[in-house]
Amino acid sequence: MLMRSRLPLLAIPVALIFIAVYYSTSIRTSFRETWRDLPQHIGLGDHADTPGAGAQDPDFANWNPRPDFKKGSPMPGDHNYTSTLVIAKIKKEDVAWIDRELPGQQKAVYVADDPTAPLHTPKNKGHEVMVYLTYIIDNYRNLPDVSIFMHAHQTAWHNDDILGFSAPDMVRRLNRARVWREGYINMRCNWGPGCPDWMRPGETKENPNKHEEVLLAKAWSELFPLDKVPEVLAQPCCAQFALSRERIQALPHAMYVWYRNWLLNTRLPDRLSGRVWEYVWQFVFTGQNKYCPAEYICFCDQYGSCFGGKEKYEEFTKLKKELGDREHDLDEWKKKKKQLEKPEPGKDKEFTKEIDRLRPIVDKLKDEARKRGDDPQNRAKELGREWHEGNGF
Repeated sequence: MLMRSRLPLLAIPVALIFIAVYYSTSIRTSFRETWRDLPQHIGLGDHADTPGAGAQDPDFANWNPRPDFKKGSPMPGDHNYTSTLVIAKIKKEDVAWIDRELPGQQKAVYVADDPTAPLHTPKNKGHEVMVYLTYIIDNYRNLPDVSIFMHAHQTAWHNDDILGFSAPDMVRRLNRARVWREGYINMRCNWGPGCPDWMRPGETKENPNKHEEVLLAKAWSELFPLDKVPEVLAQPCCAQFALSRERIQALPHAMYVWYRNWLLNTRLPDRLSGRVWEYVWQFVFTGQNKYCPAEYICFCDQYGSCFGGKEKYEEFTKLKKELGDREHDLDEWKKKKKQLEKPEPGKDKEFTKEIDRLRPIVDKLKDEARKRGDDPQNRAKELGREWHEGNGF
């Protein structure tokens, strides 16, 4: 009777062991199937187990594949490149200049601080970075040939002076074919500030001119956890650039979501989280920590201002700097003159005379460069690029 009464009690642990083994096997099989499917969704590389074998460790070498950043696919010389001007703005900024100065230009104006605007961001954080990433996420499968990412101002100091500091002129004269060929270009040609070695992520002492520098190493390790922190990050300032459709789509859509999630969740203050990105865009879209194309090449091929080669361009910049120095001297003298009882007579006339001598020379060289650059054959010759009859801008 005693033995018979213990049988039901023994059956309970046996049943529990059977259930545990069954579910353990089922979960392990399910996990293996999920792992096998994972790479095709997030780009970790192939990792299928051998049939009949146990689950293998992931192939770590393929966890961080390099995007295939190729030159743009061939286009006919007369191809009419489609483009969209992507603008980051807040409500108080006026962008009426776009329709006035660039009629017919396709645009996508995102208002970062107005959730009721037709185009807006999930949060007003990270300055233009949130807008740029949101545009890519929203339009990843429906992109034009070229997307131009810019700030809301019509004129700004960081727009090149050769183009009159004018955003409309930059957009008008932008060589879409160059963007397509290169995949990524910075809208600023002038190296200063930004090149050749502006940011050093390993720096620990804060520089008042670049507060974000000491934050770059940590931000880098969060954004690119499998990439070594570079010694230098460099490209011309100031977060305005253009991309081809092919270059945007060289990265999976999920990567842009990942970057925007970082921006949404980082504890860095708004102004610094945006500034961090100013010197990592070139890494995202070229795989290089430095992007500093020669200024004369950039101006010639990108905007059709061809000065006749490197030496001629350097002669022009020397004269332009001299003009700028004299204009600065005159401004400083005018300020100082107010504080002096007996200012040195004729000093302002001396500066003005030199300015009047230099300005026509500089303006003439700029006009000649534009006329030279209007001919696509001249541009190709100056850059050493093969040219054929019928090739466009």
